Parts: sequence; C-alpha cells; structure tokens
Amino acid sequence: MDLNSPTGEHDDRHDRRGDRHDDEAEGAQLDLRPRDGTSLAASRRRGKKWPAVLVLALVLVGGGVLVTQFLSSAIDYYCNVDEIGTKDGCDANGRIRVQGNVEEGSVDQDGVVTTFLIQFNGVELPVRYEGDPGGVFQECVPVVVHGRLFEDTAADGTLTRSFEGDRVEVKHSNEYEAQNEGRLEQAEDACSLQV
Repeated sequence: MDLNSPTGEHDDRHDRRGDRHDDEAEGAQLDLRPRDGTSLAASRRRGKKWPAVLVLALVLVGGGVLVTQFLSSAIDYYCNVDEIGTKDGCDANGRIRVQGNVEEGSVDQDGVVTTFLIQFNGVELPVRYEGDPGGVFQECVPVVVHGRLFEDTAADGTLTRSFEGDRVEVKHSNEYEAQNEGRLEQAEDACSLQV
C-alpha cells in the first residue's frame, strides 16, 4: 500500500519522480546558501565590456581619421611666386597660398572668370580665379591667392605652371601699408618700370 497515493495503490509515475529526487539527494546536494553575487556579476560585466571597448576604439579611430583629414586640408603652404618648385611644400601636390604682385595690364575679367599674372622677383605665374576678386583688387598691388598649382610638361620638355585660385587677399589695408611701406613701393616701382 502506498501512502502517498490517494487510492492507496502503487503509482509508477510517482516512483519515477521519487527516484529522481532520491538520486539528487544521494549525489550532489542542492546549495541553498545565499550567494554574494560577485562571481556571477563579474562574469557578466566582463562579457559586456568588449562591446563597449570595441565601440570606444571605433570612435577613437574615426575621430583620428577626421582630425587628420581636417588638418591636412587646413594646411596651406605660403610661397612667393619665385619659390614655386624650389621650396619644400611649394609644388603641385596640394593647396598653397602664393604671394606676388598683380602685373600691370594682365587683368582680364569676362564676368565669370578673372585671369591675371602675379610676379615676384622676376618670376611670373598665371592665375585663374572663378568670379570677381572684389574689394580693392587691382593691378600693381600685392596679393595672396589661395588655391592649387597645376603643372604641365610639353612634348619638348618645357614646364608650364598655372594657378587655380579660390580666394584672393589684397594686402592693401592701412595697417599693411604702415608695416610694409617698402614692399608697396617696390610693387609700384615694378609696375611703373613695365610701362
């Protein structure tokens, strides 16, 4: 007679369940003590660290690429016309700023494009500028043109250079005149000699 059975008969299902519980009781005992949670939480935290580290690494690499691109595009080497091709950084590999005097009689404006020659120490450079430089831009004044230098070698080996400007600074303010009086006189003398 089985006391656990409501009918008092032996139930095989009950024995199977009971055997399982008996096996567990005989083997490993169930640990019901409270846990401190450090080992489980630490393993969970370790598993969650890698995605955060990966995201941080990607952000740092992306930021580094952006800063490098910005700095390399923000650097414009400053060159006089006579230094092109001779001074490091004054070549057709990137953006530069070129200083020179606008030659007398060289300015041609068609409403869309302005072309002119700038010279410094006897060396000339043709400049093409989209638009009107505006302001006090005129012949015989010192200017700094920002843009890109293009070089072309003819079949006979002759090297020709031209400059595509996207910004023109006219160095003709009162402060500039006070600090560079000799330079302005030199520019004016150069223009008066060409007549």
